[in-house]
Amino acid sequence: MSPPQSFEEDLAFSKTLHNHESEHGGLLAKITSKDKEAFENVVNNYMKYWVDKDPMTESEETKEARRSNYTNMTNAYYNIATDFYEYGWGESFHFCRFYPGENFYQAIARHEHYLATQLNIKSGMKVLDVGCGVGGPAREICQFSGAHITGINNNDYQISRAIRSAARIGLENKTNFIKGNFMEMPFEDNSFDAVYAIEATCHAPKLEGVYGEVFRVLKPGGTFAFYEWCVTDKYDPNDPEHRRIIRGVEYADGIPELFKTSVALQSLKNVGFEVVSAEDMALNDDTIPWYYPLEGDIRKAQCLWDYFSVFRMTHFGKFCTRALVGGLEKVGIAPAGSFQTQIVLETAGDCLVEGGKLGIFTPMYLMVGRKPQN
Repeated sequence: MSPPQSFEEDLAFSKTLHNHESEHGGLLAKITSKDKEAFENVVNNYMKYWVDKDPMTESEETKEARRSNYTNMTNAYYNIATDFYEYGWGESFHFCRFYPGENFYQAIARHEHYLATQLNIKSGMKVLDVGCGVGGPAREICQFSGAHITGINNNDYQISRAIRSAARIGLENKTNFIKGNFMEMPFEDNSFDAVYAIEATCHAPKLEGVYGEVFRVLKPGGTFAFYEWCVTDKYDPNDPEHRRIIRGVEYADGIPELFKTSVALQSLKNVGFEVVSAEDMALNDDTIPWYYPLEGDIRKAQCLWDYFSVFRMTHFGKFCTRALVGGLEKVGIAPAGSFQTQIVLETAGDCLVEGGKLGIFTPMYLMVGRKPQN
């Protein structure tokens, strides 16, 4: 079955690829239930956007192909990566700050609560989650605030998982998950009291495109708060090592192009927002860095369960996952491309850690903008 070209084809492809009736279980159950031909096709579809190996000599045509086909590329990425994300990270696909004594999932939830407080979300408000993933943050913020949360996402598999997870905990009437392109949102003007995004708008080929859509659907006087993935002022695109790392992040996380924090902030202003605040939360000099779970440094784990989570990111933990996935693929139980997906995600982790340590990348440039009343 060929990769999808339209929303209708995407839904049919997703049902074939993921077998939506068999979404339960762990990583092993999910990858072995995939349609083998469809999975191999979607892996190849994603990899075609990264044919130039050297980021310093990559052609402009290749870069433009990623920008102009961002929906197809990002959708392909999450079709192959979602199950691995949930296995290694849980249902909230984002980073956060860590405090000593605080376990991983507490830290993730606090990061979401902090964003909600920036918006002053209250019960009864209509709130939009841009790039909602499998709905982890939407469910958490809904329970935290009492607001009604609508999530928009371009990936049918993630949408189906978000809907099921919300229903499982009784939030089906307090949440709504919509298949859609965040550069062309299927909502009326002035529809939402507040809008947030958590490490999602980085998938846009042009930040003004998605920020402009948020501005359109937000009510006058409403607030948009979001964590953006950016390169920092320390990043030098002419430094081969810097470029290798950032290209690795883009390649292994389905991102057409990462922009500097200054570009992101100016883009927010350009579409009409009044900037309330802008801060790189990664610069707080925390004792435990935001990238620690990817380091595989068990010494930084804060509770017993965190040891198991961090173990997966150790050299031995990654070796075990690689051996399992590769072995299953070799004997035909897992679809072709599963092992390659694992390698792509290992590249993501390695480059994110390198970028974090050098200070050339941040996953939490927090911007808060307000739409003027008039």
